[in-house]
Amino acid sequence: MMKAIKVINKKPTLVDAPTPPSDGVRVKVVSSSICGSDLHMMDSGLFGDHIIGHEFAGITDDGKAVAIEPLTGCGVCGFCDEGHSIHCASGFSLMGVMTDGGMAEYVTVPASKIIALPSGLDVANASLVEPLAVAIHGVERSRIGQKDRVLVVGAGPIGLAIGAVLRSKGIAYDIAARYHHQQRAAEMLGGNLNPDGHYDVVIDAIGSAASLKQATALIKPMGRIGLVGMFWEPTKLEQEFWTKEAQLIPAAGYFCKSPSRSFEAARTLLHQNPDIAEALVTHRFPLDAVQEAFDVARDRAAGAIKVVFDIFKP
Repeated sequence: MMKAIKVINKKPTLVDAPTPPSDGVRVKVVSSSICGSDLHMMDSGLFGDHIIGHEFAGITDDGKAVAIEPLTGCGVCGFCDEGHSIHCASGFSLMGVMTDGGMAEYVTVPASKIIALPSGLDVANASLVEPLAVAIHGVERSRIGQKDRVLVVGAGPIGLAIGAVLRSKGIAYDIAARYHHQQRAAEMLGGNLNPDGHYDVVIDAIGSAASLKQATALIKPMGRIGLVGMFWEPTKLEQEFWTKEAQLIPAAGYFCKSPSRSFEAARTLLHQNPDIAEALVTHRFPLDAVQEAFDVARDRAAGAIKVVFDIFKP
């Protein structure tokens, strides 16, 4: 048996679960982090009877340090073959959401979803590879170029990850950060905290009616609004959106095929820029402090950005 986290009656709960069989690649989980979507799905009662957590990394039975790409498809349809697993003709699956995930001592995953980590990348920080992959895909979808004036709305984990991606590409950006600790992290990642004027590209990294309204107000006519934050409630487009003839470009998940695989690019980005983890990770907890960890993750105003479970120390 092993320790793991499931959602029971809309509450994160530490349980004893069977140790997974080795019918794939078994991973001893080192780090697993809380995503904002975990909180939304918990509140909405969307989790079933499975172990949660889709941001995780660890050590395989043969001693390799790895991150795990949790998005899977059938692997044979046209979309999967092109690297767009989230559009799988048979329907995608996401570990930690639809099947067992990584908030556990062990997890078994398909070999095709193993992303080897380079020597020198701390596995305790490698759960960040997943949100960085989301950010990389979002930036690519928004077609951001060197000459674009860019604004990121929101300085939570995804907004800051987008900032880190833009910095790595040498693209200057402004960022709207609400809290002091977010502002400090944004500055560490090269963001300018004084948005002014209108922008060629605005990235909505929050996903709310208010953030989309702000993005619409600040986009230039015929500009591009990238939706990287996930919308959990119905919202509306302001009339200004049509009069500006702006483009709305959603991004979901990541690109899953080499040589442009988002997870591989995210792994490299994190390895080359250890200050990303310093900026994003604000709290660490053992697995048995499950309720405290989720309470902290929910309270953005109190200083949380990314909350990580330290499960196994290599």
